[in-house]
Amino acid sequence: MRKVWIIGAGPGDPDLITVKGLKYLQMADVVMYTDSLVHEDLVAKAKPEAEVIRTAGMHLEEMVDCIIDRLNQGKMVIRLHTGDPAMYGATMEQVALLKKHNITYEVVPGVSSVFASAAAVGAELTIPDLTQTLILTRAEGRTPVPEQEQLQKLASHHCTIAMFLSATLTKKIVKELLHAGWEEETPVAVVQRASWPDQKIVRTTVGKLDEAMRINGIRKHAMILAGWALDPNVHEKDFRSKLYDKTFTHGFRKGVKSVD
Repeated sequence: MRKVWIIGAGPGDPDLITVKGLKYLQMADVVMYTDSLVHEDLVAKAKPEAEVIRTAGMHLEEMVDCIIDRLNQGKMVIRLHTGDPAMYGATMEQVALLKKHNITYEVVPGVSSVFASAAAVGAELTIPDLTQTLILTRAEGRTPVPEQEQLQKLASHHCTIAMFLSATLTKKIVKELLHAGWEEETPVAVVQRASWPDQKIVRTTVGKLDEAMRINGIRKHAMILAGWALDPNVHEKDFRSKLYDKTFTHGFRKGVKSVD
């Protein structure tokens, strides 16, 4: 059975690959990766005799033909994807072509840049009594989004929003968030190249987002997190979950009755 492994490489820091992903990386005969997005130090963990193929300059059919060729030689092939393959990884495009050649696949999840970015700014993206929903999306640019997923419509829920691949579209983002009723002072955190040595963090607001991006020269490799969960002072406010409330009973702890 011919099979390819699609491995989430994590957001950048070589240590943020999963144990399972690293195991397969060290077993592989062929490692294919996008050299503009995956850290070289991670690729260096492959066995010395492994063939390493950079794919940043390859189109889809070239990549798939390369995978098929190496599999036909009886080699173990892995495809290292930045972040988690489930998010904006174009994995299904590759899988669709591989399936036509009766090639199976296995996906190993990775740490997404959205969570590396949240960690970088010390944020919890779901705060009790403030927001319990996180929307992962992108602003519409050259790649269209479905009509019902236009940013303004998603923003009408007033929850936390994480925007991938949108660093050049901040004017549009500001316009759509404001039209959805967001306040200009709503907190925003931008993390460029999350977990990389040159990581940059910019804290701003919806109203000042476009200016902040311009001043900091951020036009790619950035995660935009927006919503009141990104308020740097949110920890000073009394938002608490039921889970750790001393009066809350669950399967592992009996709650203590409050006495008024």
